[in-house]
Amino acid sequence: MRMLFTVIVLLSFAFAVKGGEGNADSVLLKKYVYSITGGSSFRNIDDTATLNRTSTYIRNELSKYAQNVQTQTYYVKGKEYRNIIASYGPENAPRIIIGAHYDVCDDQAGADDNASGVAGLLELARLLSKEDARQWQYRIDLVAYTLEEPPSFKTANMGSTVHAKYLADAHIPVKGMISIEMIGYYKDARHTQQYPLGFFKWFYGTRGNYITVVKKLHAGKFVRQFTRGFKHGDNIITKVFAAPAWVPGVDWSDHLSYWAYGWQALMITDTSFFRNANYHQKTDTPDTLDYARMSFVVTNLFNSLSKMAKG
Repeated sequence: MRMLFTVIVLLSFAFAVKGGEGNADSVLLKKYVYSITGGSSFRNIDDTATLNRTSTYIRNELSKYAQNVQTQTYYVKGKEYRNIIASYGPENAPRIIIGAHYDVCDDQAGADDNASGVAGLLELARLLSKEDARQWQYRIDLVAYTLEEPPSFKTANMGSTVHAKYLADAHIPVKGMISIEMIGYYKDARHTQQYPLGFFKWFYGTRGNYITVVKKLHAGKFVRQFTRGFKHGDNIITKVFAAPAWVPGVDWSDHLSYWAYGWQALMITDTSFFRNANYHQKTDTPDTLDYARMSFVVTNLFNSLSKMAKG
């Protein structure tokens, strides 16, 4: 009987990880990360050929699951950079933006930062393609950004800043924004999780085995609704971190570009360098990631989004 129970549990786990109905597929997530990080060149601001080759790969993958895929092109010092946007739902409905950046800092593979986030975006596209979006209350735009990393960070050259400005200039209504920023690195041992302020460990623990929703204080209704749906998902521990924007790490991704226009926004993250010592190092490689837990993050993201879009 014990053996039968063990087999049932293992089969159930495999089904969830392998992408059953409504579940993200860990095998596809791994494939995406390895594809994005492959090769001998690096997706940094100086190597536009590699950046734009990556943007073409992302566009091709998104086009498998969305009829409306666009390239937003802009120029910095005469060089071309690209955001890739896939859309679902009514064209003129208020938008929910889900974004992840595909560039890296300096010469490194950037598996967790942020091929993991882009892989999540691509798998989310597959899951959304199975939905009947015609009756949604909101339009969902998946956006793969370029130039999030230094030296562009917190400048007008960020891909997310370019995208947010476009929405504002066009007077397009935005319901809210979610930044997927590093979702692949987990550790179950004690003392594997650090914090910007030491006393946080008494509230959040010292094991780096969870995913985090990072938001500002008084973040708004959209953030509350999404967070409530996301944290009630299965299979992965979820912790919510709410703090003023000045706390180190709270605004360290593309969601800050949408805050600048008064829109509600949040970040989903494994906490970056507060856990992952490979951050901005050559050791940030695909073999260091936990694709099963990544799949649980994307599944919960999809379920919360789908519920919100339907109203």
